[in-house]
Formats: sequence, C-alpha cells, structure tokens
Amino acid sequence: MKAIRFHQYGDTDVLRYEDVATPEPGPGQVRVRVAGTSFNGVDANIRAGNMQGPMPVTLPHIPGVDLAGTVDALGPDVDAPAVGARVVAFLPFVVDGASAEHVLVSAGDLAPAPASIPLADAAALPVVGLTAWQALFEHAGLTAGQRVLVNGASGAVGGYAVQLARAAGATVVATGSARHERRLLERGAHQVVDHTAGDVSSAVTERVDVLLNLAPVSPEQLAALTDLVADGGVVVNTTVWMPAPSDEERGVRGIDLYVRSDAGQLAELTARVDRGELVVDVAERVALRDLASVHARAGAGTLSGKVVVVADGQA
Repeated sequence: MKAIRFHQYGDTDVLRYEDVATPEPGPGQVRVRVAGTSFNGVDANIRAGNMQGPMPVTLPHIPGVDLAGTVDALGPDVDAPAVGARVVAFLPFVVDGASAEHVLVSAGDLAPAPASIPLADAAALPVVGLTAWQALFEHAGLTAGQRVLVNGASGAVGGYAVQLARAAGATVVATGSARHERRLLERGAHQVVDHTAGDVSSAVTERVDVLLNLAPVSPEQLAALTDLVADGGVVVNTTVWMPAPSDEERGVRGIDLYVRSDAGQLAELTARVDRGELVVDVAERVALRDLASVHARAGAGTLSGKVVVVADGQA
C-alpha cells in the first residue's frame, strides 16, 4: 500500500510518500481501508519531534489521528463492526495513523460514519469534534440558559463548539475576524466579536458562565478574558502550553483540556450530523501524496480551515 511516513524527526521534507506492507489485523483489531484523514496541528509537532516526551512514536511513523474509511478485514476474535461498515475514529497519537491506504484500529475505538456526507469528509470530525464536546459538556458542564464565550471560534474546534453550545440551549458569544462573522452566525452564535478590531474583554459586556479558549493568546489576554467569567464559572483552555487561570476567591475553575478518544461520544456526533444538527465544515481536500505541502503551509501560517487528506483512489 501507499503511505506517508517519516523516518526521522524534522522539517516537512522528512515526510515520504512510499510503499509500505499492508498490515494484518491482530486480536481486537480491524483493518480499515482509508477514505480520508485530516491535518491537525499536533501532527506537525509530532513530526518535528516536539512531542517525544508525551507522545513517543516508533520510527518510521505514519501520521494522521483522524480516520474515516471502510472496514475490510477483522482480527481473529472480532465480529463487529462488519466488513464493509463505514466508520470513523480518533486514533492513538503513538501508533501508525491514517495517512495511508489502510490502517489498523482497535475495534472498540470505531464509531459509525455519518451517511449524509462524503465518507472522506467525515475525517474532519473526530479529533476536533471530540475536543469541543469534552470541553463543553465533560469539563464545563454547560447547560441550557448559560452564557459561553468561545474564544477562537473561527477554527475547526470553535465551529463545532458554537454549534454544540447553541444546540444545548446556551447563549453563544464567539470571537472571530469580520470575514468569519456570517458563518459563525449561521452556525449558531448569538454575538460575534471581531478580535482584530479591539480588545475582546472590553467588547463583551455581560459576564459568561463558561470561557472556552481555543486561541494562542498571551497569558495577560487570557487573564483578562477570565475576568469576564461569572463567580462559580469555568475556564476551559486547549492551549496547554499555557495553564488555564483560575480565581479561587470567586470560585472560577481553570481546566486544561487533553482530548481523548471516546467512541460513544463520537457516535453521538455522527448521529447529529445525519440528523442535520451538526455541520461538518471542510475547507479543502488534498491528495495523500501531497500531505507534505499541507504541513509546509501550516508551518508558514497560510493554512486556513480544516483540510481533509484523501487516500489514493478515494477522491
């Protein structure tokens, strides 16, 4: 099969498009013919060698933690999902990923793929969708009637967070540049604050119960946003190199989010897609053989929106 691998850590030129033996599933595993994966910022950090402590990989390594595809072989003790099933998954960071024509997956990590969108596009959902879900509901405990500020709402996680928070009955304040305002309003934001036009903390005039920070702001900016959180509220932060602030006097909790795979939650997200309650936004589709160019554009800061990487023959 064809796959993208890197044999050493480094810049984008370490990514090689090459022939690799097609893997055979072992106990508890299924083999999935990949329709698509997607690019996440963590992929570049792993490739560059910046995550060797928390996410050690065996070289050579195939990147790609998002997966959408079709089951095509079962391990010896696996009877579900059936061969031919369309599935999605969030793969472990430290095993070979989905930037290949086939990938091995633990059967318990798989969820049914949405039937209402192209299968490859479903790869835009697992990691970022689960991040939004876990931030809002596991960590923040968001409920109907609360106010939530999604800082960095124009990104992939933010788009899902806005939709999920609105569906939960929350009032959603979203930050994004003017060019993203219409899309954020369409996705469910009640108010969009242009973070390029001035100080966000000054533009938000009512306190919020939940602050979800998805943007690489400075510690001072995050502290100012935390001041907007009402007594007893929650700050959930995904920029884990900068700890989430808290305010013990006011009972404001700060939580640093580390997303995890959860097939049940992922199945709920895909069901919402099929019910028309959750929109999967794909900015661009790129062939597997061109994955290095995606990494390069991400490094240059010119990558915009969620990029789906389509496996060979699956376009």
